[in-house]
Amino acid sequence: MSDTAIVTGASAGIGAAFARALAARGKSLVLVARDGARLEGLAPELRAKGAPSVTVLPADLTAPADLVRVEQAVRSADGLSLLVNNAGFGTAGAFVKSSLDAEDREIRLNVLALVHLCHAAAPRLVARGSGGIINVSSVQGFFPSPFVATYGATKAFVTSFSEALAGELAGTGVTVQTLCPGFTRTEFQERAGMKTGDVPRSAWMTPESVVAASLEALDRGDALCVPGAQNAALVGLEKLIPRALTRKITARLNRRVV
Repeated sequence: MSDTAIVTGASAGIGAAFARALAARGKSLVLVARDGARLEGLAPELRAKGAPSVTVLPADLTAPADLVRVEQAVRSADGLSLLVNNAGFGTAGAFVKSSLDAEDREIRLNVLALVHLCHAAAPRLVARGSGGIINVSSVQGFFPSPFVATYGATKAFVTSFSEALAGELAGTGVTVQTLCPGFTRTEFQERAGMKTGDVPRSAWMTPESVVAASLEALDRGDALCVPGAQNAALVGLEKLIPRALTRKITARLNRRVV
């Protein structure tokens, strides 16, 4: 049986790290991102790492027609065994001053596209009786997130939805993993307009270490992966701190990066 993984947001950062790691595991790849040129540049490296085939699928998942094309690719991919929903972006700053168009696109990409692709992939994986879905959420999704309000809310949705789907598919042979990284050295912060100079060096992880933790957790069948001891401790503390205090703390911390 052929073995194919589809990775969205594959042109850089965590998505590209997933593509490299999965190529090394011998998976054929379908790479999805807006920047087709970057995907084409990555493809030869992935073939050299061991991917039997690499298909490049340029698409903007906030555009309805492009989303339909990618859904069709998920439904028709030969030997689909893994979907990595990594595509996403964040907005930062006061919500009352934000661009509603940007907030709308953020919700469509982080939430709507993810749900559509899960709906396309899950029946195929259940019929196969094996495989997985990795939905990339964030530590931010565990907390109320002043000044990154929409981003935090989309990731709270991803976490809740993914854990619920994991519960529904228990016993089918399909693992649904919620991956919740913290600060990771990618293009995300720059694109969101965040200032990260005050973030301690110890708080950062590399995309490669995040992906390694995710795939190790997937091999174990874990439904939740929070990479890094500091991030895991932070998520654990969330259950112990009153929500009103959490809002004050996160507002103060987030204000420093916007």
